Amino acid sequence: MNRYAVWKYLVILIAVLLGSVYTLPNFFGEAPAVQVSPGRASIKVDLGVQGKVEEALKAAGLTASMLTLENNSLKARFETTDEQLKAKDAIQRTLNTEADNPSYIVALNLIARTPTWLSSLRAAPMYLGLDLRGGVHFMLQVDMQAALTKKAESLAGDLRTLMREKNIRHGGISRNGQQIDIVFREQAAADAAANLLRDQFPDLLTTLTPQGSDVLLNAKLKPEAGRRVQDQALKQNITTLHNRINELGVAEPVIQQQGLDRIVVQLPGVQDTAKAKDILGRTATLEIRMVDESSEARSAEIGSGAVPFGAEKYLDRNGQAVVVKKQVMLTGENLTDAQPGFDNQTQEAAVHLTLDAKGARIFKDVTRENVGKRMAILLFEKGKGEVVTAPVIRTEIGGGRVQISGRMTTVEAADTSLLLRAGSLAAPMEIIEERTIGPSLGAENIAKGFDSVTWGFLAVTVFMCVYYMLFGVISSVALAVNLLLLVAVLSMLQATLTLPGMAAMALVLGMAIDANVLINERVREELRNGAAPQSAIHTGYDRAWSTILDSNVTTLIAGLALLAFGSGPVRGFAVVHCLGILTSMFSAVFFSRGLVNIWYGRQKRLQSVSIGTVWRPDELSAKAIERAKAD
Repeated sequence: MNRYAVWKYLVILIAVLLGSVYTLPNFFGEAPAVQVSPGRASIKVDLGVQGKVEEALKAAGLTASMLTLENNSLKARFETTDEQLKAKDAIQRTLNTEADNPSYIVALNLIARTPTWLSSLRAAPMYLGLDLRGGVHFMLQVDMQAALTKKAESLAGDLRTLMREKNIRHGGISRNGQQIDIVFREQAAADAAANLLRDQFPDLLTTLTPQGSDVLLNAKLKPEAGRRVQDQALKQNITTLHNRINELGVAEPVIQQQGLDRIVVQLPGVQDTAKAKDILGRTATLEIRMVDESSEARSAEIGSGAVPFGAEKYLDRNGQAVVVKKQVMLTGENLTDAQPGFDNQTQEAAVHLTLDAKGARIFKDVTRENVGKRMAILLFEKGKGEVVTAPVIRTEIGGGRVQISGRMTTVEAADTSLLLRAGSLAAPMEIIEERTIGPSLGAENIAKGFDSVTWGFLAVTVFMCVYYMLFGVISSVALAVNLLLLVAVLSMLQATLTLPGMAAMALVLGMAIDANVLINERVREELRNGAAPQSAIHTGYDRAWSTILDSNVTTLIAGLALLAFGSGPVRGFAVVHCLGILTSMFSAVFFSRGLVNIWYGRQKRLQSVSIGTVWRPDELSAKAIERAKAD
């Protein structure tokens, strides 16, 4: 009756083992480390950089206890802070030969002391949020109206080009806010233009209105197209912020959308607010120039000659020098989109660019006059330029759609399109909220949160053991397993633990033990009714299950609502809350039943169970009669 199949015990054993393994990294603390990140968005931190770092450490007589290369960042862990500081100086001298133009950001950091065997199992500790580790918090407001106005300005230029190409005569094109007004002298021309706009620009909503002797064609973005423009602007700004924050060397930055037009930026471990503001407000510009292909320029590229007059030398992503002319053909202001794709003829990876009307006209003239020559696309950040790509112009390119290809992998195409698309912000932003949390306050929050969970657990355990005897001990062990599994799941998901998350963890303890209270009281009730101990255990667990399921499902619904509609600290609370409900159902019912079955299920003639005092109705009646006689 009270026996589990072998596979159920195996499930319990595997769950406890996995929980123990993935919880362990949270107990090893953090070690001093040096983090190497790209100094510019186009630079990669790869195995070649790792080799240079290893050589620099070896030359300095230092040995890193662990080197980790992931997410375009290299982390070297050391045992002491003295080794950390010496390693930073050695790596800085090796990677950044030019002090005024550093290619890499070498920053001090803290990373987990997780043993190698645990790291090989992809076991890592939970991330600590801003309120536990300290750092800076920004709330950025994106000017969505400016993004729509910028789109309308681009469309106005496209319409001018289209009218000229189709030879449709008009009395002028002007932008009125986010609307475009076109004046026509004749009704026929206005009708032709309206039909053309419906075919060529399906995102525009057009209306014709008489205006004296003229006809006014009004064009504006459809609501759904406007929402797409706003969404794209928000996503592009988030991508740009990710690229910029790489310079700060933050291990786990939080950059996420909040609402329709706001972005939350949290930088754990960063205390320099001025530096963070400088990075967030940094601008990047895009320029298109022609490559100088003279013999003097060739000599300058290989380092055997001076740069010719009217030219400048820049490095590409591979470190090769490219001499380009100073004259700027196009800037990033003329670029409206950049997407990765493939060449239709060769099926090679390529980048597809979209220019506005002015840019398309200039680009057409430049490519027609320079067929067979190289054209360089440069990205400037903080006054430092770098050649993203320098393709050969094969033919005249018109229509505002440009393709960049040639010896490019799909990953490089995606990276290049990202750089071109996110080199600058799609819409202006302003900081509307700013907070700084010191590391001492974070450490205090950790201590208080840990104490609340610990003392809550101990208080519940003492009560259960005193009130329910052996069943209380089993319930306490199940509660410990629940906490173990919850921490393991959060670690496996690499969730960020915040102070509200720790509050949810303490709350989960009380909710989890509630299921065991229901089970224990149900078993007591069966014993009061005269059921045999084995039957009381079996019936108690079975009948309590439906009540436990109903209560946990309703609580889970509330938690999912918080997760869906909440933001910031509310979401952090909701994540731990929902996961805690799921783990508590496993530990309180499945795991505790397994322990009870192991202890009592093997006893065929069980006479009693240790579940505290069981008051039976007949005993109460007998005592009442005795008191009446005594009176």
